Amino acid sequence: MSSDPDGLALSKVEILTFCDRVLKKWAEDPSKNAQNILAMNAVRASVAWTDEETLRAVWGEITRWMYELMYENAMAQAAKEGAKWPGTLKGAHPKGRRR
Repeated sequence: MSSDPDGLALSKVEILTFCDRVLKKWAEDPSKNAQNILAMNAVRASVAWTDEETLRAVWGEITRWMYELMYENAMAQAAKEGAKWPGTLKGAHPKGRRR
């Protein structure tokens, strides 16, 4: 049992299955999604070639970064829309980081 709540719990097979689902969806309109398909195939290949331990380390970091990026993105969107609440959260950034 991992004590890291942000750690990757998915297996390599589950990540590859997710990549395949995305590729199948994008294949419905391949001309529109050509660049996305190319990029996802590269992601899928890198997952397939990477050992499980390294995969967990890399994708665990990606997961943590996504939480931080989602927070930063929400703050930027709200500020762009003129909302006042982002200013009240300055300095309350996750993990104590400040912009």
